[in-house]
Amino acid sequence: METHATLTVTSAVFHDGETVPRSAVFDDFGCTGNNESPDVAWSGAPAGTKSFAVTIYDPDAPTTVGFVHWVLFDIPRNVTSLAAGAGSHDDAGVGATQGFTDYGFSRYGGPCPPPGDPPHHYHLAVYALDVDKLGPDSTTTYAKFRFMIRGHVLASGGIVAVYGRPAA
Repeated sequence: METHATLTVTSAVFHDGETVPRSAVFDDFGCTGNNESPDVAWSGAPAGTKSFAVTIYDPDAPTTVGFVHWVLFDIPRNVTSLAAGAGSHDDAGVGATQGFTDYGFSRYGGPCPPPGDPPHHYHLAVYALDVDKLGPDSTTTYAKFRFMIRGHVLASGGIVAVYGRPAA
């Protein structure tokens, strides 16, 4: 198992154990949020960091493999934060690459669990990588991204927020 340092990750929107606000919730499939990616900032990157990546993943989705809400990589090493809404821009406004989510597009897609499910856990993760660019493009899936970062993670950190919808 790979061991690495820990990044400090903060957000005004995502907080450990707290409910995802409407601003970050999806805006379709019966969900009525604003679908705005959360702001996120990180610190504590070790020497040798050449780029960063950010993901949001829901392991509780009833798919047997979870659900990917955001894949963003090739964030330049001098960038240590993303503004709210960055996930709606092709390059997140920082020259990065948006990967393919389970919604079927290459941008942020907010939480929208099935009505009546227990609240799902949304894992916002930030990775410090020892490569400038991973190489793949906006068709890159979460699985491919996770494979590509193997052996390149110097540090990581994250926040786990929750969101559920009442039964219909």
